[in-house]
Amino acid sequence: MNKTINLLRHVEIHPLLWIIIALSIATAHFLELCLLLGIIFIHEMGHASAASFFSWRIKKITLHPFGGVAEMDEHGNRPLKEEAIVVLAGPFQHVWMVAAAYLLLSLSWLPNELFQTFLYYNLMIFIFNLFPIWPLDGGKLVFLFFSLKKAFPEAHRLTLMISFLSLGCFAIFILIAAPMHINVWVVIAFLFFSLYHEWKQRRFIFMRFLLERYYGKKSDLNQLKPIQANEKDLLIEVLEKFQRGCKHPIIIESGGKEQGRLDENELLHAFFSEKRLSDKISDLLILF
Repeated sequence: MNKTINLLRHVEIHPLLWIIIALSIATAHFLELCLLLGIIFIHEMGHASAASFFSWRIKKITLHPFGGVAEMDEHGNRPLKEEAIVVLAGPFQHVWMVAAAYLLLSLSWLPNELFQTFLYYNLMIFIFNLFPIWPLDGGKLVFLFFSLKKAFPEAHRLTLMISFLSLGCFAIFILIAAPMHINVWVVIAFLFFSLYHEWKQRRFIFMRFLLERYYGKKSDLNQLKPIQANEKDLLIEVLEKFQRGCKHPIIIESGGKEQGRLDENELLHAFFSEKRLSDKISDLLILF
């Protein structure tokens, strides 16, 4: 009960949404809007509840005129399985919502017209959220998939590139199928600017990932994956090979022979605490 109350304290309503609510009342579409907002709210609470179960830091849950966003103060260092559960917890809510609505329909407690509207909204939100576009749930799943085998910066970059491509294809489809659908164009514009901002901030996002890895929890890194580095490689070049969910011992080689080993924390300490931003990886062997 306390966790539920704490989650509700994080809920915020975007100011523009109040205008949409007022317009829905004036145009006699208040019931449809309530259905849509209720579905979106439960979807985002699904994410937030799963995140709270794993003790994630939840910043806020915002209801926008065109959807909702559950923002977490986590930066890519949680276990991939754990994050997958948090991402999938949102779409999962639509399964039980539709099942519950069908039960009410079969008991004649829910009018068929209202059930059809509720079903349509659920399917629309469920399918749209699984599009491979960041920051939708589908885009986050793409990021998790790439993170299984690729370093953080590369996985992040590939996710954003696929997101731009997918969003472009979706925009072309809407241009052909429903060019006058203003609400959809507003969503497309929001996704484009979100993607553009994420692309511009990708270096900062990577630094934030490294910082939390240095100062945050270390126990979540349960897979050992050595990184082989040439003695002439720069420190930042080795850090760019860091992968989510993996602990990295660094093997330094020269001429095909091992010259020494470093722990990943030694690299992070040298980079953030000692500000050795332009050092070669071999320079650290002298220090450690």
